[in-house]
Amino acid sequence: MEPHHRYGRSEVVDRAAHLLDEYGIADLTMRRLARELGLTPGALYWHFADKQELLGAVADRILEPAARPVADATWTARILAIGAALRDALLSSTDGAELVSATFASGRSAVLGRIVAQLVDAAGGAGFEPGTAELAARTVVYYVLGFTADEQSRLQWDAAGALTGTQSVWDSDPNGRFAFGLRLLVDGMSAQRQSGTQDGVDTGVAIPSA
Repeated sequence: MEPHHRYGRSEVVDRAAHLLDEYGIADLTMRRLARELGLTPGALYWHFADKQELLGAVADRILEPAARPVADATWTARILAIGAALRDALLSSTDGAELVSATFASGRSAVLGRIVAQLVDAAGGAGFEPGTAELAARTVVYYVLGFTADEQSRLQWDAAGALTGTQSVWDSDPNGRFAFGLRLLVDGMSAQRQSGTQDGVDTGVAIPSA
């Protein structure tokens, strides 16, 4: 059997996700993954064109729980639920936010694309035009990624004993702080919805309530 046929694509992604969780994104290299699988680095390219495609597949594995549709809810409840689920998924793996941020920038995560589409649909339900709904959806994702990346960095520094004596309000009640920020975004969207302001231009017409 050819070396690259010893493992299916899903098995390779599983091992890569395990390496990420155990050692972090800095040590998730094609060379290390190949060594863990008992393959040559070149054999991995049978499954993945490059490292970015591999990282996108790992991101999809992490994000899948956050992509489940939120049904029978108001647009505000959907955005809050999707944002919370996305944060939970990112926190489930070491450096999850950093990994997903990289794949978001490169457009390599299909599952993250589905999550953005759900947020766009929710923003559309708030009365935003398609272009503005896309911007609103991505703003929510940027907030969740940024907050969670900071949160994971603080957890790592704390585990290393580097935060001793430097704790502040930013190191307490992360759930409350996250919910506050996400709610602030939703409230801002609601304010624009009521004022009729979109794309930074006051239309002078209030968007009708859904």
